[in-house]
Amino acid sequence: MPPIYPFTAIVGQERMKRALILNAVDTRIGGVLIRGERGTAKSTAARALAALLPSVKVVADCRFGCDPDKPATWCTECKEHAAAGENLPYQIKKIPFVNLPVSATEDRVVGTLDIETAIQEGRRRFEPGVLAAANRGLLYIDEVNLLDDHVVDILLDSAAMGVNVVEREGISFAHPARFILVGTMNPEEGELRPQLLDRFALSVDIVGIRDPRERVLIIERNIAFERDPEAFRREWLPKEEELSRRIERARELVDHVTHTRRDLLSIAALTASLNVDGHRADLVILKAARAQAAFEGRTRITDRDIALAAELALPHRIKRTPFQQTEITTEQLQERIEQLTAQTLPIEEEGEQRTEEREGQTQEKKT
Repeated sequence: MPPIYPFTAIVGQERMKRALILNAVDTRIGGVLIRGERGTAKSTAARALAALLPSVKVVADCRFGCDPDKPATWCTECKEHAAAGENLPYQIKKIPFVNLPVSATEDRVVGTLDIETAIQEGRRRFEPGVLAAANRGLLYIDEVNLLDDHVVDILLDSAAMGVNVVEREGISFAHPARFILVGTMNPEEGELRPQLLDRFALSVDIVGIRDPRERVLIIERNIAFERDPEAFRREWLPKEEELSRRIERARELVDHVTHTRRDLLSIAALTASLNVDGHRADLVILKAARAQAAFEGRTRITDRDIALAAELALPHRIKRTPFQQTEITTEQLQERIEQLTAQTLPIEEEGEQRTEEREGQTQEKKT
């Protein structure tokens, strides 16, 4: 296996790295689309993230890497073994990094059921696909805009649901398909359809770094890595291990992160003020904000968490005219959230007060 460039050694591109880390903390966010010109470390970052992620506990000999601590998510085979009273030992393994080729077909992605074996021998035989290989790992799609739209739709469905169900001729097989979905593309080679673009939870537009000092730093680090990859990795190992531990702690903490009704109002007011279609953005912002709080070791989200999440969840969902600026900064988003919340909360509190008054009057009439 060729040496992997360290994630923490990547110069700049902080927004891209944050989007990847948040998806690593909570795979339920729904993936990230990285759009940018050639040579901006898109694929390097994806491979580097997979290399530093903490190992996971899996059911031994399970073809799908089922989590022994979450029986509800087990594949059909593990559930059948458990129902038969068999013991399911576990083992620790590194998370997989799966690179999906642009030529991939639907059967290659979801897997296939052998109908002939089922009919002749009366047993279910399933050949795993890419989704099975990527479970609890990272699925990387380079040039996602060149992939068949139907295949992209399947991948995004699985990323959102966390399960892959294959049904043929009345026979079905299910297995977990929870992975970090990373798609990269160069907009010069064509765009994704808007329907598919919206299905990616987060999106980052990146360009080459313009600062001469940082460009020199990129050159120096790449030369050092090419000269002696192992020595370079050892040099960055302490930072890699620290980031890996932070992600692992955040994964344990994210389900304990709480939010208030005020936070939900802030998110809803923000997306409504920007005329964002649908409600997917609201849910994505909440999930990403919770992951951001967990990564920073907190159990409550703040306006800053919401702003940081919105910075990643909204760029590909905001309709822009040719004269509008290309992006909104975190500071602008946070300021907007505070303004909208200040306007919305009094209305909300007034509505709640009126509801309480009506309930009180109704109770008085009954008595």
